[in-house]
Amino acid sequence: MSTAVSLEPRIVDVRVSDETITARLADGRTISVPLVWSWRLSEATPDQRSHWEIIGDGLGVHWPEVDEDISAEGMLNGIPARRRRQKRVGRERQAAVKRNCELRS
Repeated sequence: MSTAVSLEPRIVDVRVSDETITARLADGRTISVPLVWSWRLSEATPDQRSHWEIIGDGLGVHWPEVDEDISAEGMLNGIPARRRRQKRVGRERQAAVKRNCELRS
């Protein structure tokens, strides 16, 4: 008979305040990170923050209304969410093209 125990942290509950994201783990630990670590959640309404679901058998949490996922591992290792660079890169490229056109004229 196997009595395998998972060593991966598993989230069983989450609370989001105006300042923190706090997760309670199956092993009894509580971890908390600053809300600003998730730009999507920090820009979401309190109602949107309250609608979450456990994913991956507790490996993470998903907020469907703001399309945000946070893993227990990421919280434990201090890995904040990054904003997508696509818009920034697009603006930088537009500025470079504009400068190049100005230099040619």
